[in-house]
Amino acid sequence: MTTDSTRASLELLYSISRELTAALDLHTVLERILTLSTSNVNAERGSVIVFDDHLLPVDAAMVYEGRLIHYPLDSMQSTLDQGLAGWVMRSLQSTLVTDTSQDPRWQRRPDDDTQRTGAKSAICAPILVRGHLVGVLTLVHGSPNAFLEEHLTLLQAIADQAGVAVYNARLFSSLVIVRQNYQELFEDSIDPILITRLDGKIKEANRQAAIVSLRPLSGLKEMSFWKYHTPPNEALEAQINSIQPGETLHYEGQFTPPENKPLPVEIYVRKVSFDGEDLLQWIVRDISERKQLDTLRDDLSAMIYHDLRAPLGNIVSSLDMLRTFVLPQNSDENEMTHQLLAIATRSTDRMQRLISSLLDINRLEAGQPIMQRKNVAMLPMLRDALDNLQAVTQARRQKLQLDAPDSLPEAWIDEDMIRRVVINLLDNATKFTPAEGLITLGAHQEGSLLRIWVEDDGPGIPEEGRELIFNKFARLDIEHFPKGMGLGLAFCRLAVRAHGGTIGVENQPGSGSRFSFTLPLTEASAKAAA
Repeated sequence: MTTDSTRASLELLYSISRELTAALDLHTVLERILTLSTSNVNAERGSVIVFDDHLLPVDAAMVYEGRLIHYPLDSMQSTLDQGLAGWVMRSLQSTLVTDTSQDPRWQRRPDDDTQRTGAKSAICAPILVRGHLVGVLTLVHGSPNAFLEEHLTLLQAIADQAGVAVYNARLFSSLVIVRQNYQELFEDSIDPILITRLDGKIKEANRQAAIVSLRPLSGLKEMSFWKYHTPPNEALEAQINSIQPGETLHYEGQFTPPENKPLPVEIYVRKVSFDGEDLLQWIVRDISERKQLDTLRDDLSAMIYHDLRAPLGNIVSSLDMLRTFVLPQNSDENEMTHQLLAIATRSTDRMQRLISSLLDINRLEAGQPIMQRKNVAMLPMLRDALDNLQAVTQARRQKLQLDAPDSLPEAWIDEDMIRRVVINLLDNATKFTPAEGLITLGAHQEGSLLRIWVEDDGPGIPEEGRELIFNKFARLDIEHFPKGMGLGLAFCRLAVRAHGGTIGVENQPGSGSRFSFTLPLTEASAKAAA
């Protein structure tokens, strides 16, 4: 049969539980824990320390004679290192100290001096949630022997009720901090950020999005993002519609605010889930300055390349005239002159190829089509490319060989452009191949395509660099790798792709490299590949 005291205790705990679960703010919960426990256990003062998942103190509060007092972090740590709360934290056991002057677990303070308040009594209990410590609750009375075992039992019961409240408040506090941090990052981002439904209707937007779109934030919501931006092509639109959670798409496009000129932008879009709803997050980055710099650089480069061609043409003409005025080739006294002329001729040929390639890069990047295409006999062209590198490979004591059948078919190409592609790949191979090494130029037919490759005995290309080396101005930052302008392979890729072919590099580092590319054999196959 339930006694009056038991019924009173149950009613008290129910009241305490209801009081504690009515708040989610951690400071409010701590204040209520201390107020309820000190008043019901008749304590003079009390303290509660809250821990994170790593048992580090994250918050604390103290009540003295009904007043809430700030509990500084250094005092918390000192109490945990030397005091009664630290012992309870480590042992996970409740404890009753009838006389603090006689218990070594009590941290002595100036207030404990016999000339001041002197000895006290204290009770301390761990605050647990499913066996995990989330805090420690300590009550103190100004006189020894003021607390009994029944007070300790009541304090532990209050601590058990407080456990869930502290845990929930701690979670809520973390959630609030995370949300505040996200909101600050969201609002203070220098890039426009928009959250839309899958159909493009804007659900949230930051301040920068309002600035760029020339509309207030309230005016943006529920508008369609597609009013400001349309994917550049249908394939990309299909990718956006089928994007998977956690996946990010990145592309360049235009952002068009109403009554304003289009803005070139980079778009980053990813699918996110919020409150069970799938949404799209868009980050819009203004790249107009970068585009202006690219245009300025391209214009300046084109001007320089065109201005280089005129004096280089004069040098070539002068070398041709000098060659006609020197003595016949078999004259011993002119052997040195002929060698110098040969070096100058090879150097000017290389400069002409470089300038032509630079001009082609600008033209191909601008999307201009190849105009000088015709059926070209490939075997003579490949032999001519090998002859062009003979002097270089002989000087470096390297071997050149051709691996192609006599029946090699014609290809529908711009002959000068593809010859430069082959020579670039061969020249690249000479830089990586050691003395006595072998460089192979090969070709064979693959259906309606012709495959051409250049293989060397060099160190090979690391896997992480096999895409990078085809980018303009890209160079591998690897010791012993030759340095250059980073334009040769960029030209090769642009030229091959403009012909409707593909280009890549194979082989593992340490066993040499094999650069290969394909070309259409006929005009019909070229149109099919376009």
